Amino acid sequence: MGLDHGRSQSWRLSPWGPLALVLLTGLAMMRNGVDVPLGPPQPAAAAAPDGRADPVAAARPGGVEPLAYAPASRVRIEALKVDAPVVDVGLDPDGWVEAPPPQDANLAGWYQNGIAPGQRGTSVVVGHVDNQAGPAVFYGLGSLKKGQHVEVTRYDGRVAVFEVYGVEVFSKQDFPGARVYGDTGRPELRVITCGGGYTRAGGYDGNVVVFARLVSTR
Repeated sequence: MGLDHGRSQSWRLSPWGPLALVLLTGLAMMRNGVDVPLGPPQPAAAAAPDGRADPVAAARPGGVEPLAYAPASRVRIEALKVDAPVVDVGLDPDGWVEAPPPQDANLAGWYQNGIAPGQRGTSVVVGHVDNQAGPAVFYGLGSLKKGQHVEVTRYDGRVAVFEVYGVEVFSKQDFPGARVYGDTGRPELRVITCGGGYTRAGGYDGNVVVFARLVSTR
């Protein structure tokens, strides 16, 4: 349920190129006539990562111990009242990562061929901003603020708790794949949905990306 915005972007050469491309295709949804005049909330400029060293993270001796591999089963974002099951998403016949089925508004997808939430590296959870019936699971994602938490429950029973340190919206035509999906050397999470401007002809022209790092497990 999306539009093909082209597959010749320069960031395609990065290791996360195929995943970045799904965000230009599988997640580039149209609202299909849904009447949501104001559209989903968009990140404020102050929510963007500031690029400076995080003194809180640096003060943690050794950081949080990464978890072993286990698939994601549920995502919770208390600030947005999100509590949604997570399905594994893989590659479609063209080699691009699939979005979760749009019929269920309260459903997210975890890229199963990548990093598990809580493992060292950058794990990725995606979800729709809306569907034919109205707002969907990550409609409010752009309103998240630094310091708020995203919890991912895994099939081993462990819960990985991530703290948001940035929220940005990026144009689909100039999506910074290496920056979004790059390995920071510690367990991190990206939560992604559509955002930016919207037209019936072209759908959403951007992606809202939440940057978060592991701060605890239980």
